[in-house]
Amino acid sequence: MIRSDAPTRSDSFRPVLGAAVLLAFALLAIAALKSNRDLQAARSRERTLKEKIAATRAESERLQVRIDRLRHDPGMLEKLAREDLGLVRPRDVVIELPDPKAAPVSPAPPAPVAPKPPAAQAVPAANPVGPAR
Repeated sequence: MIRSDAPTRSDSFRPVLGAAVLLAFALLAIAALKSNRDLQAARSRERTLKEKIAATRAESERLQVRIDRLRHDPGMLEKLAREDLGLVRPRDVVIELPDPKAAPVSPAPPAPVAPKPPAAQAVPAANPVGPAR
């Protein structure tokens, strides 16, 4: 019961459909790779920022401890006044040493000595007595 006069079906649409599906998968794969690369970059940036935050918090804690010491430790204030400001107590003996970082002062070079003119040679005087025998 097959009819012979039925129109034959053309399969020319299948290659176009297959190409469209492959193109769609290729675009999805490219988008997934880009998204993955962006995600990795974002995670790397997040790690960097977390490290900076941790370093900033540690520095903040260090500074907070220093503030507390400055407010409540007179020995710390005296140490800073002596070291940073160069202050001394009235009966302290101050010895100033030359700064090792400063360039040493070299002595002035000796002044150039002018050459002396040649000494006149002594000419024997004529013997007024006569020739010596």
